[in-house]
Amino acid sequence: MNNAFATRLRRAVRLITAAGVGALLSACGPAEQAPTFTFTAIPDQDESRLEQRFGKVADYLQDELGVPVAYVPVKSYPAAVTAFRNDQVQMAWFGGLSGVQARRLVPGSRAIAQGEEDTAFKSYFIANTATGLTPARDRLPEAFAEQPSFTFGAKGSTSGRLMPEFFFRERFGAPPQEKFDKVGFSGDHNRTLSLVESGAYATGALNYQVWEQALKDGDIDTDKVRVIWETPAYPDYHWTVRGDLDKRFGEGFTDRVTETLLAIRDPALLAAFPRSRFVPADNDDYQAIEDTAEAIGLLD
Repeated sequence: MNNAFATRLRRAVRLITAAGVGALLSACGPAEQAPTFTFTAIPDQDESRLEQRFGKVADYLQDELGVPVAYVPVKSYPAAVTAFRNDQVQMAWFGGLSGVQARRLVPGSRAIAQGEEDTAFKSYFIANTATGLTPARDRLPEAFAEQPSFTFGAKGSTSGRLMPEFFFRERFGAPPQEKFDKVGFSGDHNRTLSLVESGAYATGALNYQVWEQALKDGDIDTDKVRVIWETPAYPDYHWTVRGDLDKRFGEGFTDRVTETLLAIRDPALLAAFPRSRFVPADNDDYQAIEDTAEAIGLLD
């Protein structure tokens, strides 16, 4: 039996078994029907890309776990944290900061997996070419803080706000609001790129993967915008689950979800993130993120 056929057969058996169990539970009354495992993700890119990415994840999880799975979109980073806190979702794809915020609000919740690339993530500081700024290797150039405007991404973004602000303060001894005439929050990384490329903002900071993907896709006019500096590495995106999964879905369900994410090998599914693979994560991996957020006043 070849591997591809064996995989399809195992999935079919799981789904048939799940369907049979569902029918039996249905006969016992609607209150006993199998619950749906729901998850969300921070809206760090435009909605169509998120629907494509996480729709595939939902299909994969449903096939592998044998339970109904649904992706629930949200409109903002705080909305993702709120959905997790209010038990509207049981799992979320968070950034480093939003994951810390969510776990502080839901005791017992756990980071379970991250992309291999997320163990050493980076942000890019970018500038419109009209500024005359040129790439620097060791640190942001002095002239960067002399520009008229700067935009972050979302207020709750690790790679679009928290870490860029940390490195900016480290370099210039003050927050961006004290150096620029105008500081904005674009809402997501794609918009940051568009705003700086168009000249609406002279400078900005964004997730390095969004830049690299847009560059690969031919969506950046490098005559209008360029990378000025890349930050040192830090931990970022990851999957976090609530602590009551086993109680709701059965003993060992948290481990099954973790193993299912770590087992993703489909290149198309991984490319949607983009990640080469997922690796184990735990709450301690994000202690530095929590410490940084507290140091610059982004956590209560």
